[in-house]
Amino acid sequence: MTLNNLKPAEGSVKTQGKRIGRGQGSGKGGTAARGNKGAKSRSGYSRKVGFEGGQMPLQRRVPKFGFTNINRKEYVGINLHKLQELVDNNRISDTVTIETLIENGLAGNNDLIKILGNGELKAKLNVTVHKFTATAKAGIEAAGGTAETL
Repeated sequence: MTLNNLKPAEGSVKTQGKRIGRGQGSGKGGTAARGNKGAKSRSGYSRKVGFEGGQMPLQRRVPKFGFTNINRKEYVGINLHKLQELVDNNRISDTVTIETLIENGLAGNNDLIKILGNGELKAKLNVTVHKFTATAKAGIEAAGGTAETL
């Protein structure tokens, strides 16, 4: 290898191509390859999301209906069989709090937690979360545990 053979590694240098809007001598001066008139030729132009060239956009053509309650509370549901699975894997022993469920990846830090009644719980657990279904509460108490609501 000699100095006249040196060149950058393949793909490490991006070729810039023709410099646009740098005068008539560049071959791309004047309108700078943007065409003559219209929004796309102006500086500061950015196309809005969903813009369809002036045609009524899809999100405005489609009829709206229904109601979205802004005060709705979303709960993360955890079934009894999932709690039993944690007991079987020695992840929890006798008390279940929000912190233990977050540590085990069943809920996030800001989630509201609701215990659901699907599955069977054999272990005696003291569960403290935001909400319980009636079947979940009955299942926990049938196993000898307690269900406390925050």
